[in-house]
Amino acid sequence: QVQLVESGGGLVQPGESLKLSCKVSTTLFSPYVYAWYRQPTSKERECLGSINTEGGTNYADSVEGRLTFSTDNTRNTMYLQMDSLTPDDSGVYYCKFAGTNVWGQGVQVTVSS
Repeated sequence: QVQLVESGGGLVQPGESLKLSCKVSTTLFSPYVYAWYRQPTSKERECLGSINTEGGTNYADSVEGRLTFSTDNTRNTMYLQMDSLTPDDSGVYYCKFAGTNVWGQGVQVTVSS
């Protein structure tokens, strides 16, 4: 069974960067597609984009240029690099095994001065 565990959330100031990790606990890490989502407080969860284990990526128009997905297949881990953060980027961030209902537990990111 696939399990996803996120880490790396926290409190940062506007303009700073943050990198989230999503560890996939399965020997079937590759070749699959994984997605990142964000849910701001009191708002719906939105998809930020996806990455496959060959490194192919798709980004939502709203975040392209500020977010970067990457993967380390040797560590069964995906990463979400976020730059130039603003308060609007605050929320709970999730990774998801695309095409399934398997989600990570989510990590809180708060951007505030």
